[in-house]
Amino acid sequence: MARGEISGEDDGVGQEKPMSSDLQRRLRSSSTVEAPREARPSVLRTVLTRPVALLLILLMAVGSVFLWLVVPVGWLWIASHATDTSAPTLGPYLLVIFAIPVTMWVVGKLLFRTNRLYERVTGQDAEVRVQLPWHRSLRDSATSGRRTTVLDVVMIGSVSIALVAFGIWFFLFAGSSLPGGSP
Repeated sequence: MARGEISGEDDGVGQEKPMSSDLQRRLRSSSTVEAPREARPSVLRTVLTRPVALLLILLMAVGSVFLWLVVPVGWLWIASHATDTSAPTLGPYLLVIFAIPVTMWVVGKLLFRTNRLYERVTGQDAEVRVQLPWHRSLRDSATSGRRTTVLDVVMIGSVSIALVAFGIWFFLFAGSSLPGGSP
């Protein structure tokens, strides 16, 4: 056939080609309108209607204080009483180095299970609507990709309270260890 002649073959213009099944599926899913999600009750409403939820949140708060305060101080106290002399030996140091992280891991797992129990008791995810600054992208997108749970908020609150308490103790009550300073 010479160049420029019209062939008897169909070039597909004017006829619909069959779409692939993947393309059809994507078109169907993009054109469907999903029903909006049910509005989740706030944590405050959940706590007021289910006292067990409040108890679990308080248990998580006490557990987080236990994690940051009681575990390290407790193991330091145990290690200090494990020896009779003031000369340093390796045993108490090893006890502290290994016992504190292992105990913190165990307490952390218990806190995580308490958070899961909160989810089951309330019948909802333990997710709360808090946008933490370090989860925000530079583009300030609406979602961070990571959900914030009640346990996250409790842990952040307990660490904040611990830091403020430490600051108050250090600057107001600790006194100076330098020679000539106040006792």
